[in-house]
Amino acid sequence: MKLNYRSLGWRLVLLGAVTVVFQIAAVSQVRILGVNADLVPLVAASVGLLCGSLPGAVFGFGLGMLLDLALVETVGVDSLILLAIGYAAGRLRELRDPQGAIVPVLVGAGATAIAQVGFSLLTFLLGQPVPLGWALLWEVLGTIAFNSVIAIPVYLLVRRCVLAALPEDPRRRRRRAYTTGGLSPLSKS
Repeated sequence: MKLNYRSLGWRLVLLGAVTVVFQIAAVSQVRILGVNADLVPLVAASVGLLCGSLPGAVFGFGLGMLLDLALVETVGVDSLILLAIGYAAGRLRELRDPQGAIVPVLVGAGATAIAQVGFSLLTFLLGQPVPLGWALLWEVLGTIAFNSVIAIPVYLLVRRCVLAALPEDPRRRRRRAYTTGGLSPLSKS
């Protein structure tokens, strides 16, 4: 399967810019039970699940850089974490090819956990103040739960954005050939 990198690249650049702007302008302003959603790891994991490890890692790195520059934070922290999330989700797709409906929820919860714990750990290691204790635990667990709820809609939106640039799945092509009057492996020729 050969990816159309030119078309996919422009779609991912636009998706990353829209994600960062929407996260900063709208999503981070809404708090439910003291936590807010974090769309960035969900989008990076969704791109990895749909496109593979290399596009997932590159997209995660670019998304993290854009987020760090937009928030005027330590450059590279989010990039490192989102690179790992995009690559891991892409490797899961390449090695296991998960097909279940629950996969985006589990990958989204894992990506959110890695993002929250990784960002807190890297911030602490860089010597910046981190609210250790119950406040940090509540924020991490609450964000994981909240992102698990919105993981499927985010995955479906990302899938809709990049599906036209992805190659056709050979399994869908085989099924369609059988249902449209093609030769069946059960029929005699």
